[in-house]
Amino acid sequence: MTRWAKADGAAAEGARASLRQLVPRALLAPLRRERRKRLVSLALQGGGSFGAFTWGVLDRLLERDDLAIDTVSGVSAGAVNAVLLASGLAEGGPAEARRRLERFWQRVSRAQRLGRAASGTAALALELSMRMLSPYQLNPLGLNPLREILAAEIDFARLRETSPIRLLIGATRVKDGRLRLFRTEEITLEAVLASACLPQIQHAVAIEGEWYWDGGFSANPPLRQLVLDSLADDVVLVQITPEAQSGGAPVLLNDITRRVNQITFNGPLQREIEALADLCAVCGRERYFRSRLCRKLRRLRLHRIAAEDVVEGLQQASAMALDRRFLRRLREGGRQAAEDWATRLAQARA
Repeated sequence: MTRWAKADGAAAEGARASLRQLVPRALLAPLRRERRKRLVSLALQGGGSFGAFTWGVLDRLLERDDLAIDTVSGVSAGAVNAVLLASGLAEGGPAEARRRLERFWQRVSRAQRLGRAASGTAALALELSMRMLSPYQLNPLGLNPLREILAAEIDFARLRETSPIRLLIGATRVKDGRLRLFRTEEITLEAVLASACLPQIQHAVAIEGEWYWDGGFSANPPLRQLVLDSLADDVVLVQITPEAQSGGAPVLLNDITRRVNQITFNGPLQREIEALADLCAVCGRERYFRSRLCRKLRRLRLHRIAAEDVVEGLQQASAMALDRRFLRRLREGGRQAAEDWATRLAQARA
C-alpha cells in the first residue's frame, strides 16, 4: 500500500467479468443498482475552529448520492462533527445532518461574538492571564459553552440507539496519556467534551472515575482502529491541522506556539500512518496464506483531504478564531476539496 490511495482494479474487474458470464443480465441489474453507492469511512482530525473545513467536507459529501458512510472516527472538533453527522442522519437523513452541522457552527460563532467582552489592553491582559493561570483558577466553576450547545443539538441516548453509522471517538487518559476509544453505544455528552478538552482552557472531564483531555494528544484522529473496524475499502482522512511550514523557523512567541501546536497535534497522525504501513509491510511478506486482516489491508485505499491544500494562509491562522467570515471560508474550502476528491474517485471508478 502506498501512503495514499492506489487502486488495484485488475482482480476486481476479473471477478466482475466472471460474474457476468455466470449470472443472467436480468438478475445482475438489481445488484448494479444496489452497488451504485460506494462505501467509505471517514477519519476526522481535530483542530479547533479549523473543524469548519470538515463541516464543509461533510456538507458536500452528504449532497452526493453515490457515496454511503460506514464508520467515522474523530477527536476534538472531529468528534463534534462526527456526532452531529450521526445524530442528524438518525433523525432526518442527509438534509437534517447538513442543517445540524450548519446550526452548530453558527451557534459557536455567535457565542464567541457575544462572549467577546475584552478588547485592546484588556484582551492582552486576559491572554497573559491564561498563560500564567490554569483554567481552574480563571474558571473555577468549569463553565463550558460547548456543553450547552451540544446538549441542545444532540439527543445522546437516541444517538446510541439509532445511529446509522458507527462511531469511534477518542480521548486521552490523563494518568497515562493513552487513547481511549468510545464506540457508538458508549458515546455520551461527557465523552465528546472529553475528546475536545484542551487542558490550558478547560477542566479535565471525568468519566467512570478517570480524567480525560483532548483526544488529539494520543490519536489525531484514530486511523488504525478505524481501518480495522471499517467495512469500507476506501478510508478518507480529513486533515485540518497544517503539516507544512513555509519559510524559516518562527521567532515570535505566538508563531512559535502555533507551530509547536501544529507539530504536537500532527505527531499522533504520523505514528498512526506509520503503524498502518508497518502492518502492510508484514502482510506483504505473507506469500501463500494471507490472514483476514492482510486481505483487508490489501484492499485498503487511503485518501487524504487536507485543509492546507485549499485554504490560503491556514498555517498562520489561529485555531481559536471563530468569526463568521473565517468559518465560512473554511466551509467553502471544505466543500470544494470534497467535490474535487469525489470527482477524482468517480473518474477512477469509471
